[in-house]
Amino acid sequence: MVWIHLRHEGNTMVTLEIAGKAVAVTNADEDQARDLFLSKSFKDDLMSFKSEGRPLWDGSAALTTRSASEDEIDAFNEALDEEEEDEDEDFDGDLDIDVVFLVSIDEIDDSAASG
Repeated sequence: MVWIHLRHEGNTMVTLEIAGKAVAVTNADEDQARDLFLSKSFKDDLMSFKSEGRPLWDGSAALTTRSASEDEIDAFNEALDEEEEDEDEDFDGDLDIDVVFLVSIDEIDDSAASG
């Protein structure tokens, strides 16, 4: 799983679908999730990230957001639990926006990711 970490206040979960397939889930609220998932930099990431050798997004397939399912929320929490084992605690008291990809991502070149 790949996750992206940003500042956030809230406790909801939203899923991004590409052409009807669930691709990513975030704990951002609905408006923040839509702004993030439909931003130029995130779309650029979707076109540069590959899954099974193919770009996650072709630049034209429909991108939609919806409330996350229980399975997607479980996958999100599991990925963050694994990540937290490897990182120091954040003691500034701020809540964060996290994005977890629900599909396997091929190796990411750090220079390709905007987040």
